[in-house]
Amino acid sequence: MISKPSLDACHALRRQEVRKMVKDVYSKVGSSINIGEQIFITILNVIMSMSWGGSLHGEDRNRVGIQFRQVVDQYIDLWGAPNISDLFPVLARFDLQGIESKMKNLSSWFDRILESLIDSRTKDHQAGGENKDFLEILLELKQQGDDETSLSMNQVKALLLDLLLGGTRTSSTTMEWMMAELLQHPETMEKACKELEQVVGKDNIVEEFHISKLHYLDAILKETLRLHPVTPLLVPRSPCTTQTISEYTILKGSRVFCNVWAMQRDPEAWENPLEFQPERFLRDAEKGDYQGNNYNFLPFGSGRRICPGIPLAEKMILYVVSTLLHSFEWNLPQGTTLDLSENLRLVSKMQEPLIAIPITKYSSPEHYL
Repeated sequence: MISKPSLDACHALRRQEVRKMVKDVYSKVGSSINIGEQIFITILNVIMSMSWGGSLHGEDRNRVGIQFRQVVDQYIDLWGAPNISDLFPVLARFDLQGIESKMKNLSSWFDRILESLIDSRTKDHQAGGENKDFLEILLELKQQGDDETSLSMNQVKALLLDLLLGGTRTSSTTMEWMMAELLQHPETMEKACKELEQVVGKDNIVEEFHISKLHYLDAILKETLRLHPVTPLLVPRSPCTTQTISEYTILKGSRVFCNVWAMQRDPEAWENPLEFQPERFLRDAEKGDYQGNNYNFLPFGSGRRICPGIPLAEKMILYVVSTLLHSFEWNLPQGTTLDLSENLRLVSKMQEPLIAIPITKYSSPEHYL
């Protein structure tokens, strides 16, 4: 699904959803909007379109999209919540904090949606050509009947859920942080807008092929990933042998978490680590290598468990943010101050949602259709 040929083939789907976002924001010009919600709805529809060819339309686009975001947030919060039963397994059957029952209710909500989707596609399933969507491939694997290579229904649903959870909240959270930092640093936003005018053209619409030429915006993205890694603790590793590292003995079978949030703010590795300075990545391009080889900068992880969605994230984050910057001016509501405090849990999100007011840059409404 995220190979280069597949991503290239889905270009029109991504463009369609981004233009819908622009049209939706245009309808709210002059009023306060929740930027995180707006971006999440766009990413959700992109993932849905690429996965099984469907997306939300009309009133459902915002209503269902916002509800889905709320459920995803609850699911992720519960997933990373401290559970006393982890420390005292004998208490697990009592579910003292209600975490298990809440998680079961949320899982049932996702299960009903995915079962309905799979049932509908199974009834209408027809053999396709070479370009098959993700769900069609999963259904073919489910129907093989070979125990070694076929998938169970639960496995199909689990893969779809992984895709929805991993592809929506992480990317939309990064974009929300990126917009927040730009609003906090107007001079940086001005430089980014000037680069967009030079690369895209003042009266043109941002297209995906422009992204590779947006070097300053790319540096802003990397600085955002450095200061606000979406997953502050990487997926835990477990050594197969006992190791000693820097005088610390790590026993075989231990669960080891990498604190990326702290690593990327380490004053021994980064100059002025708490300051938002995108220029650092223009001065030294090697610092911005996030493919898992630079152990001071691991926003997507490293090794075999590095995030598989990097190619899609690279396209969508810059595409969506550059479109929002090029199409609108953004201001904070009068009398409000920007709160950049973090809610550090399984996913590092803003403590308070980012609320801003879009103002049109173009006089012709054709730019917003």
